[in-house]
Amino acid sequence: LCCSPRMASGTQEKQYTPSLLSFFLYNPSFGSREGEEEKKILFYHPSEVEKNEKIRNVGLCEAIVQFTRTFCPTKPAKSLHTQKNRQFFFEAEDSFWIVMVVRNPMVEKPNKDGRPPTIEYQEEEILDTVYGAVLRECYSMYKLFNGTFGRAMEAGGVELLMQKLDKFFYRYLQTLHLQSCDLLDVFGGIAFFPLDKMTYLKIQSFVNRVEESLSLIKYTAFLYNDQLIWSGLEQDDMRILYKYLTTSLFPRHSEPELAGRDSPLRPEVAGNLLHYGRFLTGPANLKDPEAKFRFPRIFVNTEDSYEELHLIVYKAMSAAVCFMISASVELTREFCEQLDGLVGPQLTLLASDICEQYNVNRRISGPDKEPQFKFIYFNHMNLAEKSTIHMRKTASVSLTSVHPDLMKILGDINCDFARVDEDEEIIVKAMTDYWVVGKKSDQRELYVILNQKNANLIEVNEEVKRLCATQFNNIFFLD
Repeated sequence: LCCSPRMASGTQEKQYTPSLLSFFLYNPSFGSREGEEEKKILFYHPSEVEKNEKIRNVGLCEAIVQFTRTFCPTKPAKSLHTQKNRQFFFEAEDSFWIVMVVRNPMVEKPNKDGRPPTIEYQEEEILDTVYGAVLRECYSMYKLFNGTFGRAMEAGGVELLMQKLDKFFYRYLQTLHLQSCDLLDVFGGIAFFPLDKMTYLKIQSFVNRVEESLSLIKYTAFLYNDQLIWSGLEQDDMRILYKYLTTSLFPRHSEPELAGRDSPLRPEVAGNLLHYGRFLTGPANLKDPEAKFRFPRIFVNTEDSYEELHLIVYKAMSAAVCFMISASVELTREFCEQLDGLVGPQLTLLASDICEQYNVNRRISGPDKEPQFKFIYFNHMNLAEKSTIHMRKTASVSLTSVHPDLMKILGDINCDFARVDEDEEIIVKAMTDYWVVGKKSDQRELYVILNQKNANLIEVNEEVKRLCATQFNNIFFLD
C-alpha cells in the first residue's frame, strides 16, 4: 500500500493511493455445467485466494456483464463503481474476459479516545478512461510477447494458454504502478525525436543500407534518447513495442551508462572510428565462447498476417536500433558478429551526429527558461505525444511537476472531448489559482496548465494563443 501522511488539524491523516486488489481472466463457455465453474478461470491474481471466492467473484462479473447486455447488447459493460473499489471489464477476444479490480484511494482519519480510525473512500478520484486504458494495455503487452489467446488454444489447448498467462502476468502485474497512471496512459502515444532533414536522411539511408546488407531483417525501428525517429512497423505494433522499450528494457540497461560513457567500451578502430555498439537483447558479450544467441520473440500484425519475430535491440551511445527477423530463421554467432561489425561503427557515428545536431539546435533556440505554462500534446493520427508536465515516466515511476488534482482535471477534460466529435475548447479555473485549458482540433489535443494568479479569462486565452504560435506554429488550432 502506498500512503503519505498528511497533517490535518494537529492530528495525522494517512492517504492511501489506488492499488490492485485482483486481476483475472475467464471464459464463460469453458465451465458451463454446474459444478465445473472453476474451469472458466484461466488466471487469477492473487493466486492464494480460496477457490470458492474466485468462483464467486468471476460469477459476479459474468452476471454484471450479462445484466448490462439487456440494456445495450452492442456495448458490453466497461466498469462497475462501488464505495470501496472500481472493477474494469474488457472482452479481449471473443468470450475471453479480463477483469481488473482497483481499490479506491482512501483517507484514514484518527479518532480520539483510542477508537479505531475512520476510513473515507474517495470514490470519484479514479478515472475510468485511465484505468480502462491500463487494462487494454495489459492485453496488448501480453499479445506482443505471446500472440493471441486463440492461437495458444489452437497450439496446445487450455493448458498451454493457462501456462502462458501464468508466466506472463505473474511478472507483468508486479510492474503495474496504478498510483502513477494518468492521461498519458489514455493516449499511449510515442515521443518523437525532433530532427533536421539532413540528419533524418542519414538515418533513413543507414536503415536502407543495413536492410540491404542483412536481408534477413524484416522491420527496423530507430530511437534516440528513448524517442522514436524511424519505424517500419504498423502504428499499433510500434506503440506497444515503444512502451516496452521505454518503460522496461531501456531502464534496465541504463545503469552502466550512468557510471561513465557507454559500458563496456570497445575502442576498436574501424576506419578511425570508435565502436560503442552492444546488444541489449541476445548475447551480452560476443567474445564469450559460451554466449547464447537467443532473442526475445514478439508477435506483430496479429489481426492479419500474424508474424512471429526475433527482436534484436542494439545500442551505441544514445542511439538504439531494433531489428526484427522472422522467428523461423535460426540466428547464429556468425550473423550476430556480422551485424555487430556492420552496425556498431555506423551507429556510433550517427549517434554523435545526432547529438551534435541536437546541441546546435538547442543553442539556436536559446536557453531553457522555466516557462509560465506546462502542456501535454497528442496527435491521434501519428500517435505523437509531447509532455512538459512529466519529468520522467517509466512503468515504475511517474514524476509529474504538477499536483495530482490538476492531472485529474486534465483527465476530466479529455473525457468531455471523447464524448463529441466536434473541435472544442474548455477553460477551467482550479481552486489553487491555476488555469487549465484544453483544446481539441482536427485529431489533435492540447492541454495547458498556467500558473497566473490574477489573470482573467481573456488574458489566459491570449497566453494560450501565444503558446500555440510559438510551440505549435505549424499546427492549425482553433482560435
